[in-house]
Amino acid sequence: PALLCPPGCSDRQLSVFGTDVYASVSSVCAAAVHSGVLGRTGGPVLVHKLPGRYNYLSSFGHGVHSQALSHWSSSFSLSSRWRHAAPSLGQSSVLRPSVKKTPTAGNKDCQMDIAVVIDSSNNIGWRRFNLQKNFVVKLAATLKVGQTGPHMGLVQASDSPRTEFLLTNYTQPKELLFAIKKVAFLGGNSNTGKAITHTAETFFNQENGGRRGHPRVMLVLIDGWPSDNLEQAAMLAREFGINVFLVSVAKPAPEELAMVPDKDFVKKAVCKDNGFFNYLIPSWFSTSKHVRPLSQRLCSLDGLLCSKTCYNSVNVGFLVDGSSSVGYGNFQLVLEFLAGIARSFEISDVGARVGAVQFTYDQRLEFGLFDHSNKDDAINALKRISYMSGGTGTGDAISYATNNLFRRKAPGRNFLIVVTDGQSYDDVSRPAREARDQGITIYSVGVAWAPLEDLREMASEPKNSHTFFTKNFSGLEELVSAVVRGICRDFAEKN
Repeated sequence: PALLCPPGCSDRQLSVFGTDVYASVSSVCAAAVHSGVLGRTGGPVLVHKLPGRYNYLSSFGHGVHSQALSHWSSSFSLSSRWRHAAPSLGQSSVLRPSVKKTPTAGNKDCQMDIAVVIDSSNNIGWRRFNLQKNFVVKLAATLKVGQTGPHMGLVQASDSPRTEFLLTNYTQPKELLFAIKKVAFLGGNSNTGKAITHTAETFFNQENGGRRGHPRVMLVLIDGWPSDNLEQAAMLAREFGINVFLVSVAKPAPEELAMVPDKDFVKKAVCKDNGFFNYLIPSWFSTSKHVRPLSQRLCSLDGLLCSKTCYNSVNVGFLVDGSSSVGYGNFQLVLEFLAGIARSFEISDVGARVGAVQFTYDQRLEFGLFDHSNKDDAINALKRISYMSGGTGTGDAISYATNNLFRRKAPGRNFLIVVTDGQSYDDVSRPAREARDQGITIYSVGVAWAPLEDLREMASEPKNSHTFFTKNFSGLEELVSAVVRGICRDFAEKN
């Protein structure tokens, strides 16, 4: 039949359920605007009756947000009065959902590896399980999963955990959304602790698609409360550098608390009990408004406390003496020393960073902290540094590195490694103090004729653990592990 829709019908709070094919409980005129058949000025529309179906999908179209619905007894599709393009009854069951297209590259501002652990227990039941899947679909679309953006995999929590797909199985947005929709309900107990342990131990390994230097996030969804203990599983996840978020839906009612084995399970499960990692949703029927704020938390790099290790979070600047006394051959040994330090860190555009300045009387920025976003490029850039030759002005060089390498303040994360073989012709005390006052931790590494007084004057406190000396340039190699351990110790103490 044909229907004449008034202007502005989509401006009213009218319910729409589905995409392309709509549950018959939907407002026909609002669905017509959602599908693009009508504009906001209204007009005639043809309504095509269709059988009922399962899994009406949520989407956003033409200013109207349709909702998901697990099942309804009858459906309809729409077309313009002048365009007879309605699907036949046979076609209706294979209509593809209209999924909001996202760039294949993905959201480069959210380069996380995300494991989603969903509740597949008898506690949640089949209907709410489908609502949970719809929520994960919307979350994945909002995060903009893609090849160079966030990656997402999925594990089901039941009697025993079951991995449905790994981080790199689906990096095309449409394929990922369909894969989530196809996940089948398991039933059984909600052994979420087992699922967290399983995910922490296996999911983020490189052979399973985990990316080096990318923050690890585990998003755990629980309906009500878990059947097993989460504390030990969560401790294991933290040891692996995984940020566990827990979304608790329909928390236990006061009369149900007696049945909950551990009433503090949320506090014990999350990365840190600071309010950032736990998220409460009152009901599976009201999840849509929580998608965006939750996705913003997942993508907040500074908030992911459990993934911040020294290896993936520090900024290391190398200040290299290129004076005539070093000589070309020894200068190559210095570069090998710096490359050895760089190899110890997970250098990436979301991980650790390295940069280098060479100095004589003059200073030269060889490359900045943000010039190379992977380890191979950074190490190759170090090895390509050409020897300058000249005098030794270490004090001016420290000031130059402070202003040109560390343009962003990051207390506890900025480290300067000064390598020199001789007496500076200028004062090192004041520039070093100013650098330290800006939150830069200084390690001084002396070779051959470098005076111990200058080295200690430059180094951060305690002087003994931030000052290194070797008589020969060939001995620099033996200092690599000690310097790296020192950086990690400082990072842990200050973070």
